[in-house]
Parts: sequence; C-alpha cells; structure tokens
Amino acid sequence: MKTIDSIPTSKIQRATKLVSTGAKVGVNYLKYYGDKIVNTQKEAKERLNKNNASDIYDGLKQLKGSALKVAQMLSMEKSILPQAYVEKFSLAQFSVPPLSPPLVIKTFKKYFGKLPNELFDTFNATSVNAASIGQVHIAEKDGKKLAVKIQYPGVAESIASDLAMVKPIAMSMFNIKGKDSDKYFKEVENKLVEETNYILEMKQSKEIATLCSHISNLLFPNYYQALSSERIITMDYMEGEHLSEFTSHNTDQKKSNKLGQALWDFYMFQIHTLKKVHADPHPGNFLVNEEAKLIALDFGCMKTIPMYFYTPYFELAKPDNINNKDYFVNKLYELEILREEDSKQELVFFTDMFHEMLSLFTQPFHQNTFDFSDANFFGKIAELGERYSKNSDLKKMNGNRGSKHFIYINRTFFGLYNLMFDLKAQNIKINNYLNL
Repeated sequence: MKTIDSIPTSKIQRATKLVSTGAKVGVNYLKYYGDKIVNTQKEAKERLNKNNASDIYDGLKQLKGSALKVAQMLSMEKSILPQAYVEKFSLAQFSVPPLSPPLVIKTFKKYFGKLPNELFDTFNATSVNAASIGQVHIAEKDGKKLAVKIQYPGVAESIASDLAMVKPIAMSMFNIKGKDSDKYFKEVENKLVEETNYILEMKQSKEIATLCSHISNLLFPNYYQALSSERIITMDYMEGEHLSEFTSHNTDQKKSNKLGQALWDFYMFQIHTLKKVHADPHPGNFLVNEEAKLIALDFGCMKTIPMYFYTPYFELAKPDNINNKDYFVNKLYELEILREEDSKQELVFFTDMFHEMLSLFTQPFHQNTFDFSDANFFGKIAELGERYSKNSDLKKMNGNRGSKHFIYINRTFFGLYNLMFDLKAQNIKINNYLNL
C-alpha cells in the first residue's frame, strides 16, 4: 500500500482538502444526471453512490483523524448508508495508507523526545496496521515482541474543526434539527478527544484487562507504561487474524459459538456489571488466535453508562414493559425520545416507531439463548432501517431524538450484533455474564 509523507494539519489545509473532495462529488452528480438519461435510475444511482463513496473515502484517508473516524462509525450503520458507502468506509477500520518510515521516525521523536532505536532493541518503521487515529509498528525489547501504536500528527488538535466541517453532512443525513443538537456533537467530540489521549487509553486498557480477565476464551495484551506516552502506546504483540478475516473462511461452528459466547459475555459483563463499555466494537479491534480465543484490543473509546440512562434503557428490553403502553411512553420521555413540546402527530409517530424498533431489536434479551446466525432476524432489522430512512413523514419531523448517551450505547449494540452475525454464533447464553 502506498505510504503518506505528510498529513494536512492546519484548519485551512484540512478544509481545502474537504472542499476539493466536495468538488469531485459535484462532478459525480453532473455525471449522474446524464447517466439517468441513457440508463435506468437504479443503475445510475448505484454508480453515483459508488463514485461518491470512493472519492469521499479517498479524501478522508489523506486527512486521517476525526473525519476518518466518523466515516468508520458510519460504516457500522449498515441499515442507513447505501452499501457502496458501507463497503468503502469500513476500510477505515483497519486498512488505510500508513505514514512513510521517515515521517514515522520524525513523529516518534516529536512525541517521545527519543528515536525508536534509543528505546527498543529493534523497531520496524514500516507499519503493519493503519487505522483512523494511529498506526501500529512491530518492535522488540529484551526478547519480547511488542506492538507500538503511534498517533498521526495533528489528529488531536484538529478534532473540533474536523467535526465542524462534517456536522452539516451528519445533520442532513440523520435529519437533526434544533438548537440543542449540539449535545450530540459534543458527545462525539469529547469521546474523540479521549481517544487521542493514550495515557487515558493505557489506564483504561489495564483496568479492563484486569476486571475481565476471568471471562473464558478472552485474552488481552500487557501494556508497558515506560514505553508509552500521550501519543504513543506500547503493548504485547498478539498473534492472530482480524475477526473479519477469520469469519471469511471459518467453517467450524464450534469455534464460532466459542468466540461468540466470549464476545457476548465480554460486553454483557461490561454493560451490566461495570457500567462502562468498550464502545468501538468493529472487526479491527478483535483478533482470533490459533486456539480460537478472542483477543480484545484498543480501549481508547470507553463509554460510562449513568444509572439514569441505564435503568430505563434496559427496562425497555423486557416484553412486558414494551407492551405496557403507559409505561412504555413514560420511559420514552425519560430517555428524551419524546419531548413535552412534541405535536400530537410527533408523539404518535415516534411512539409507534420506537415500539416497532424495540420490539424487534431487543429479541435476543427475550429468551435464555439466541441464534445470531439467524439471517431472518438481521434481515428484519435492515428492512426496518431502510423503511424508516425513506419515510417521508419522518423527514418532515425533527430527528433530534433521545439522550446523548444513545450515540455510543446504540453504536455498541449495532457493532456487537454485526460481529455476532458475522461469526454466525449459535446457542448463545444471553445471561451467562451473571455466572462470571
């Protein structure tokens, strides 16, 4: 893969890159209008989506940082984005052009005050894995193989300006209106700021590894504080393949079930016991080793779940509560889905919409075991998302709905469900975490 010798770091440089990307998208639309004349609208639209997704991703991967991270987050919204965007943006999870070796050495010196060969016995300046915020290098010290994650230059400093540039796109995509919409963007900004703080990530990584060490078939690397800093983090190099690579060739159902149970237990224990969860469940953050054990990585994005949100959120996972109209409506107000200023039409529409969504999405919690290989269940989720994304009534209403805590908790569940479906995990014991 071609390497990058420089990253735009100033607000003007980054804005200029986004403007040039926007110009390419504009050209694609001009082509689309001509394409519709000679081809079917469906074919023309598919080509438009493919071209736009490619041009947008190509622009974002040069910027790296928050803009690319948002693309990664959106790639998990499979029921909202067209498939062309999902496929392209998902590359941001673990496959983007890395920094060139000279830029790596320069960045390491800037962040650590020393050259890599002053800290490690060996250091490979060619990256083995590059993502949205940082890239990973292999090093050795005292006979131990290590993974060294280096943050891209300028990422931490450009978070606020990057989000300001993508905010209008996101508001349009999710039909967000109103003066209080800033709470959602502030939530994302705060989490991205935390993700660029590798001292905090080191602390969170050690805590989670200790608190979840008892979960069967789940492994974590050791972390090395003396070889880490605010923008560099050093840990054990863990042998294994990315979860997506494993699922692409695995035919052993026992392995799928074993990994699926470990993954599910890991998340349920965090959510229900720790009330703090690894809110970035994409395939690039999990490896599978030769013994079919799950390796969890990257704890920069951790979401604390306050009890005032946790209680009503999970009360609506119970069928009796979902089907009790008065109780259900009361909880929707608690979760800020319904608001006092809503019109009668909005109250009826969003009550019905969330009743349908929650009745479906919470099905795994309605039984002792669940089959996450059930294509029918996931097909219904996709169909529901697609139907509401095209709903003309919804587009006329303010999509500014729900507590700010929904952003990362829903992201966690969407990501977890997708991983469980990719694994085709069957007979998963839903409340097994209670035995841990």
